[in-house]
Amino acid sequence: MANPRQSSFRRILVTRILLLFVPVLFVGQIAALNKARSSLLDTARQNLTESATIKGEKILNAIANLKNSLLLASRTAIVESGTSEEIQEFLTQLTQQLPKYVSCLQLTNSRNGNIIASSCEQNVIANFNLSVREPSLDIKTVAPPQPGTTGQRNSPNQLQLVLSAPVYNRSGQLRYNLSLQSALYQQTKSKRGSLTGNTIVIDQEGIILVHPIAKYVGKKITQHPDTAQLKSIVKNAIAGKKESINFSLGDGKELIAGYTAIADPITQEQQQKWVVLAVTTVDDALLGLEEIKLILIVLTVGLIGASLLASLYLAPYLANPVEQLRDYALNIHSHHAANPVPYNFKIREFNQLAQALDQMVDRLKAWSEEIEVAWKEAKTANQTKSQFLATTSHELRNPLNIIINCIRLVKDDLCDSREEEIEFLQRADETAIHLLGIINDLLDISKIEAGKLSVVTEPLDLRKILLEVINLQSVNVQQKGLQLKINIGTEAIPVQADAAKLRQVLINIISNATKFTDEGGITISTSVHHQGKSHVTVTITDTGLGIEPAQQDKLFRPFVRIDGNNTRKFEGTGLGLAISRNLIELMGGKITLESAGLNTGTTVKITLPLIDISLLPVPAAAKDSQHLPSLPKQETQESESTGVNNSQPQQLEAEYPQPEVENNYEVSIVSPSDVLPNLSTAEVCLKETLNSKC
Repeated sequence: MANPRQSSFRRILVTRILLLFVPVLFVGQIAALNKARSSLLDTARQNLTESATIKGEKILNAIANLKNSLLLASRTAIVESGTSEEIQEFLTQLTQQLPKYVSCLQLTNSRNGNIIASSCEQNVIANFNLSVREPSLDIKTVAPPQPGTTGQRNSPNQLQLVLSAPVYNRSGQLRYNLSLQSALYQQTKSKRGSLTGNTIVIDQEGIILVHPIAKYVGKKITQHPDTAQLKSIVKNAIAGKKESINFSLGDGKELIAGYTAIADPITQEQQQKWVVLAVTTVDDALLGLEEIKLILIVLTVGLIGASLLASLYLAPYLANPVEQLRDYALNIHSHHAANPVPYNFKIREFNQLAQALDQMVDRLKAWSEEIEVAWKEAKTANQTKSQFLATTSHELRNPLNIIINCIRLVKDDLCDSREEEIEFLQRADETAIHLLGIINDLLDISKIEAGKLSVVTEPLDLRKILLEVINLQSVNVQQKGLQLKINIGTEAIPVQADAAKLRQVLINIISNATKFTDEGGITISTSVHHQGKSHVTVTITDTGLGIEPAQQDKLFRPFVRIDGNNTRKFEGTGLGLAISRNLIELMGGKITLESAGLNTGTTVKITLPLIDISLLPVPAAAKDSQHLPSLPKQETQESESTGVNNSQPQQLEAEYPQPEVENNYEVSIVSPSDVLPNLSTAEVCLKETLNSKC
């Protein structure tokens, strides 16, 4: 049942898109506006700095042109020796040819200051010091009329200069002064958004020569409302910095300015500087920002609307597959849900999700079946273990009872003769050895399950081990009247193995073959293979009970015995093959079992890797190199013999026992106590009792 606090996938999709998209748009808009503002201000500062540099160069060039024009005019013949009418006409024509910012040309008598000729009627341009008679050019600035004096107020013409040049007669005497009056800057209303800026010029004395507000012209910067900023600008400009700065002119408007410094065009001294500023308002610098803001607002509104439409369109497009998969998953356990998992979505990932869900369902079904099978197997294993405990307790209790009874009979002197005592002690000895084998099997299987079973391998002769085991097991084969066929060759078979553990495996396999075979015989053979990795295979084949193919894979499991009436009569714990397989695998080999079915016999193959024969101990290698005593052979090939020769075994040369041979089959018999040296103290005592040593 759905939780009322939970929301649907569609609603979450729409709200999350809007909640994430709208703030991102607003943040993006703010970031874009800040970036645009910063870029516009940087562009304005750069343009104003370049404009200030250009304005300074123009001032210098204009004054230089005025100087040249005035000097040329002062050296003309008409000015030097012409009549006043000729000079007047010349000055009038020259004024028309000069730039428009030249307002007047005037020739005055150097002695009394009388006007000889003038292009601006009879107005005196400036009062120069007439006592100066040096033949040089004189320049000075003219401040606008101060309040309370005559003259034009708030004149649009600023940076007014008066240039005066001496005029000499032909004899070299000073005769006239030729003066030129000009205004280099005229206040104009700059176009809104223009980044050339208004001009401010400050001379070396700190006097403002040009200013957008005419009332500040002629005043020192200390009288300006923003004195600190102007002083900082003058200091930076004289130091050679060409930067931009924000300040105020005192009218409340924030300005942005670029500045530069030029050499004083009047004194021509490099140490004295004029500072030229190009200023404009921040509003003019950010004129394009309003358009950018409007575009961003329209774009934001459009994107919000588009995101809303996109979310409303995508919600069902994405939610439908999720809802279908949800319905399938909710109804998967219903008996009425026979429909397959939905497919054919327009989105590949949902199809893959549907496929994965289908595969997951199949795996869950398979796992449920495996769990059910495993549960049954576990139940069976539990029953098997219970049966094993019951069988093992029986297997342990019976030998112990036999040993106790036999020893008590001898101890209580209830035997009639010494031979009867030896017979009981012999039975106790054999039973003790059988009990020791069961206990060893239990210890080995516990080590296997704990992962602590280990082997100590060394180079050894597999043929020698086989002969020892065959000599031991031939007694049981003889007692059951079975045929024993042996084909293990005459040469040493070098392998890397644990001798004691290998004997244990071979004894277990051959004793199993003997136990489950009532008629026929047992064949033991070896074959050496050099294809790929060299290895030897020991094959033990019997004609006994056989095993159903379906039961063969269970034989190598611990505690497992094959069910059936035929196998219940045989004693055993069912641990032998499991221990044998682990031991052989620890020695780098493998063991397999084959049987065609019941009453068809069984074949067990043990495979071990071969090593270099030179690694064998010296006696074995020496005897192999000398072709150790070869077994006598009959002219006929292998032929079966009934039973085993009962004659006493002969001894081979050196350290190997010489087995009896009949029809090319090697047979030798030794006592079981010689093969199992690790007996307890009681068992050793029993063995010595048999020899009348205790």
